[in-house]
Amino acid sequence: MFNNAMGLILADNKKISLGELTGPRAISAIPFAGRYRIIDFMLSNMVNSGIKNVGILTYNKYKSLMDHLGTGAAWDLDRKNEGLHILPPYVNSEASNINSDEELAGVLDFLRTSRSTYVIVAASNVVFNTTFDDMIESHEKTGADITVMYNRDATKFGNPSYILEVDGDGFVKDMLYNPQKSSSNKCSLGVICLRRDMLVDIISKQMSHGVTHFGIHSMVKMFDELRIHAFEYNGIALRINNVQTYFNSSMALLSDSVRNDLFWSGESVYTKVKDEAPTLYFDNAHVADSIVSDGCRIYGNIEKSIIFRSVTVSKNTTIKNCVIMQDVHISENCYLENVILDKNSFVRPGVKLVGHHDFPVVIGKGAGI
Repeated sequence: MFNNAMGLILADNKKISLGELTGPRAISAIPFAGRYRIIDFMLSNMVNSGIKNVGILTYNKYKSLMDHLGTGAAWDLDRKNEGLHILPPYVNSEASNINSDEELAGVLDFLRTSRSTYVIVAASNVVFNTTFDDMIESHEKTGADITVMYNRDATKFGNPSYILEVDGDGFVKDMLYNPQKSSSNKCSLGVICLRRDMLVDIISKQMSHGVTHFGIHSMVKMFDELRIHAFEYNGIALRINNVQTYFNSSMALLSDSVRNDLFWSGESVYTKVKDEAPTLYFDNAHVADSIVSDGCRIYGNIEKSIIFRSVTVSKNTTIKNCVIMQDVHISENCYLENVILDKNSFVRPGVKLVGHHDFPVVIGKGAGI
């Protein structure tokens, strides 16, 4: 296991909005798969790679993320040295007089205090299970300045954002953002590897030119001046770029092949531990082809749905093709199909909500309908 690396995870992305779901939280803090947050997968990938020094770069709306991560104990990152670091916001949307030095100072301080040779920089909107050992080994063998991870099945589980065009030796020669047509099917997974001292130099250079945004693909765009190699990932990756891809990625978990690839064929996925009683299934309850977490009370019917912790589904209520987040109460005689209910929502008796599979109905956090 390789451990001469540190990690940086970007907790949010200005180009990605999930409407009501990202209103109160960063995209990395969105609940996923019944008991996890999206960031759990990338954070677990780093820990399983032997990385013990991880920084989480935040924009704003990071309270939910901080509550979830805590001291990092769930990922064995509550350490006296290194461990988990939630970096201060390097972009302040409410201020207009902050210069780039102030915005990126926290990032540079974090990098400069480490002795690691390499840095893995990762976005937090892609769900997959891997380690970065092979990627770092490939980075060393090719002599690349930056190595970027990609896969070829993005159109199956989510719309691709950045398409890589590479030469015969696997080095990036162009990168396109959401192109209508492209000869390449190589889609960036938003993960790069480079030397720590090179990243410090790149950020310092950007700051000296007044650049105020730190992004993964802004560095991949430097293919004209740096040698950027593309490293292929062959497992399943679920991209979450909008409400539709979040919904489709959640529904994909009901497939045995997807679920096995994410949870059983690779390393463990860690998350914040919550002790709950087992779910109670009462008389006349019926559940089929669904994921139901602990602490729930099920009186009604559930079909092809993801049910988070401590959800109540009352009598004569049917839930079909839905994502129901934790602490939601659904009253009697309701019918919900293709619906996403955020945390702490309440559905009154007799409500019928039906969305389309491509356009699910989204009910925001704490709403009553």
